[in-house]
Amino acid sequence: MLTLKYQRLEQRLGYSFSDQRQLQLALTHRSHGASNNERLEFLGDSILNFIIGEALFKRLPDAREGQLSRLRSQIVKGDTLALLAREFELGDCLILGEGELKSGGKSRDSILADSVEAIIGAIYLESGLDLCRERVLTWFAPRLNELSANTSAKDPKSRLQEYMQSQRQPLPEYTVVEVGGEGHAQVFTIECRVALAKQTTRATASNRREAEKQAAALMLSQLKID
Repeated sequence: MLTLKYQRLEQRLGYSFSDQRQLQLALTHRSHGASNNERLEFLGDSILNFIIGEALFKRLPDAREGQLSRLRSQIVKGDTLALLAREFELGDCLILGEGELKSGGKSRDSILADSVEAIIGAIYLESGLDLCRERVLTWFAPRLNELSANTSAKDPKSRLQEYMQSQRQPLPEYTVVEVGGEGHAQVFTIECRVALAKQTTRATASNRREAEKQAAALMLSQLKID
């Protein structure tokens, strides 16, 4: 018999397990003991890749193999799965060993992502591919709807760096031009400079990393790189 918090998790998942021990197993980290979710995670990872790959194949008939692979990697990567787990409030339901519990395992991205894959594996074993596909596509619908064949899986900084390397040019330089605001409300202005562009680009954001990404995006635009 599952407690109320697990019943609420089933409501958020949109799926009720007939054998609730499968849900408990899917939520059990290896730190808790030999009976854990690692095998379900392995299965769920394979099924997730298939379902998302199939969905992209059907949605983007003109996309090339490389584009489809890139988009699938973007959707099923650990960061995305961890975000989905947080939307389900999965952390409160995880079954962890004492050490992992004390060290903040309930909020660790890798553990959250693995648990989502394990749940997918558990649903597949209990109800088969069709129902599992329906649940996964419902969970990922907002992310799938945002994609097109030209969506980049890499952030602007990575794309700019790779482009400069492909042109045998020095890597981009990022300089903090100004730091404004106070305490938690600081804003950073970053300048991006590359050898192939006469003009630098600047961007301002609430943290340095985001400002660098925005400055890189502006540079990509200036260089006319899609």
